[in-house]
Amino acid sequence: MNAKQDLIRHYRWLRQYGYNDSHSGNASCRDADKFWVTPTGACADTLEAEHLIECDINGSPGKGASLDAMLHAMVYRKNKTSAAVLHSHGAYSVAMTMNGEDFIPADFEGQYYFDRIPVITIPYHEYLEKSAGAVSDVLAEHRIVVVRGHGVYAAAESINLAYKWTCSFELSAKTCFLAKQAGTLK
Repeated sequence: MNAKQDLIRHYRWLRQYGYNDSHSGNASCRDADKFWVTPTGACADTLEAEHLIECDINGSPGKGASLDAMLHAMVYRKNKTSAAVLHSHGAYSVAMTMNGEDFIPADFEGQYYFDRIPVITIPYHEYLEKSAGAVSDVLAEHRIVVVRGHGVYAAAESINLAYKWTCSFELSAKTCFLAKQAGTLK
């Protein structure tokens, strides 16, 4: 499948399965020294391949690119094996990390994939200035990171693998939330 079409498919899945609302999050896929990223304010329901914005990993983002385009570029520069970045807003992932503490999975699958999921705090008014460096630093060492109160970033060798990390984390966070509600986990 065409990389741009694959990007669109995974970005739509984030919306379809409740990890993003209609116009939130962003996604990119790498192609050598350039990458394709969703446009700012993209609607997952109507996004087409021709709407994706081409960006240079070492240059300025293309006109209309996601506000996180520089963050994606920095992830690709710091981690040469990353071929995709997904940004989502899964409700359980965000809710279970609002305390700012790293997330430690309690369920079997979560523990299988992640020993811990780092959580970083970036003040809202400093997000555009600090997010690219902070998120890319963590993603150079970890599969996934949460910006407290904002959302999840996953980077991987393929877009499907970044999607897997995103989904696995959300299910782990949901399981933890439900276990706490049921009183079976403190």
